[in-house]
Amino acid sequence: MYEYIERYGPERIWAATVLVLAAGVVLLAVRFPQRVYVDFIWQYYWGPVVADAHGWGCVAWAGGEQVPCAEAPGAEPTASPGYTFVSYAGYIPTLVLAVIGIVFLIQRLEIERYRAGFYGLFPFMLFGGALRVVEDANVAAFRDTGELAIELPWSGFLISPLIYFTVFAVTVVAVVVSVWLDRNDYVPGYEYPLFGIGTGLLALTLGYLGYLAVAAEYATFYPYLLLTTLVGASIATWLTWEAVERFTPEINRGTRYMGLVVIWAHAVDGVANVIGLDWAVAFGHTQNLVPKHPVNATIVDVTGSILPAEIAEITGQAWPFLLVKLAAAVVVIWIFNEEVFDESPRYAILLMITVVAVGLGPGTRDMLRATFGV
Repeated sequence: MYEYIERYGPERIWAATVLVLAAGVVLLAVRFPQRVYVDFIWQYYWGPVVADAHGWGCVAWAGGEQVPCAEAPGAEPTASPGYTFVSYAGYIPTLVLAVIGIVFLIQRLEIERYRAGFYGLFPFMLFGGALRVVEDANVAAFRDTGELAIELPWSGFLISPLIYFTVFAVTVVAVVVSVWLDRNDYVPGYEYPLFGIGTGLLALTLGYLGYLAVAAEYATFYPYLLLTTLVGASIATWLTWEAVERFTPEINRGTRYMGLVVIWAHAVDGVANVIGLDWAVAFGHTQNLVPKHPVNATIVDVTGSILPAEIAEITGQAWPFLLVKLAAAVVVIWIFNEEVFDESPRYAILLMITVVAVGLGPGTRDMLRATFGV
């Protein structure tokens, strides 16, 4: 194996591995359509996307048709939104291959100003969450009209986990273009066009959601909910940052102002969940949102079981989630100390980007779902 790596280089070995795996899956699906495509690929990978796209709890494969399980009792196989151990077994190796590809891309582009890239990529983290809300609006359109505004398979690329690959592909193109502009002296630094491209994509996505709020009956705009979420997250970030700077300033010597971004990203997620789960009706919604993630649901259940009912009515039950998110953000910036950045700045920045995306992506989605009522 080492001989092949030395002879052809790790990048070519990686590319060949990806091509062989992709071609192998396609050939097997064509050769054994029922066993490979229907019973494996559709049931564990595409079926859940179809169910999610329509807002169905279960979808069945009935004679080549994809219909709600209630319309095809006894049909096999069936699929439901979400992940399984089988799907994880496919997604995790795919993720590993993608991360290796990112490392090779950074090496090939010879990117060295990593911190600048971190700030340049910030709008893309917001863009990913906003793009997911476009699919939430698509599901709302189906519930309201019986038709998808964006048809499958295109809407499938806006659903988890495919949306991660969609945003990744768009980001890669933006990075390559930005580095090219920098190398040819069109811009003073690649982070400027990178930030601009991400901001433009975010603006287009928000513009589309705003159009739906005006033109479609299934979407509404709740501006005060959006403003309250952003202001609340900023206040929580400022208080946390001041506490860190005053009592344990050494925690943030490695991340510096990137630590502020990390805290804000997770504060947005925390505040969006608190408002959506406990106070959405106060901003005009007909009902509060329902927690979709196990952590949120567990925190709400535990808080509700501990607090007396009369107190829970005043404070709500989701507020501990914000504290958990802020504590997790502080732990992250503590882990990424000066030593980590000195030894391996490239990998430290990649991990930092992942940490921010994990907080800001879901947080942006929760915030905008509640803002546009989808």
